[in-house]
Parts: sequence; structure tokens; C-alpha cells
Amino acid sequence: MSDVNATIENEIKSQDVVVFMKGTPQMPQCGFSGQVVQILNYLGVPFKGVNVLADQGIREGIKAYSNWPTIPQIYVKGEFVGGCDITREMFQSGELQTFLSEKGVPVKPAAA
Repeated sequence: MSDVNATIENEIKSQDVVVFMKGTPQMPQCGFSGQVVQILNYLGVPFKGVNVLADQGIREGIKAYSNWPTIPQIYVKGEFVGGCDITREMFQSGELQTFLSEKGVPVKPAAA
């Protein structure tokens, strides 16, 4: 396994929810990364953001690792979930909240 893949594996295993994104959770550097951060923050999900802009190796490596061409990429308990569109669609349908709960990730109850 390459050093980049080992780094990616360690990041994915470091927390229940990991987002490989452009920028940081506090300052996303693209709209798609920002949308994912907004969704996870709205749900109250603790997550780790990995800024791919800070490391070109990780930026290219994560695409090969997941066989997914775009960033952001969301991992839950080591499982690749998808990018912004998939995360948004799952959130809008309620599937994301169910998926996270089933994986043991705490989610804020929806406001009635």
C-alpha cells in the first residue's frame, strides 16, 4: 500500500464520519463541500474534515482510493457514502439520517 493510501486509511479510521473536502469545515473552499458541511452540521453529526487542497497527493489519491472522480467524499464508519449530490439526496429523503443512525452515529432529531 502506498503512503498516500495508508494516510487516507488512517484518516477514514480516525473518526466515525470523515469528509475529504476542499477547505475546512470552518471555511469550505467550494460550494459542494460547503453543502455537505451544512447538512452534517444541521444534523449535529460530529465529523472530521480533511482539506485536500493542503495535500496534492491526498487530493488525487482519494479519487483513486474510492474510484470516485469528485470531491467532497463522505465516509461513515469506513464506508464510502458518496459525494455532495448523493449526500444531499439522501438527506432530503431522510435516508441519510436513517443510515447514520443505523451505523451508530448520533443525529439530532428533526424539528417538528
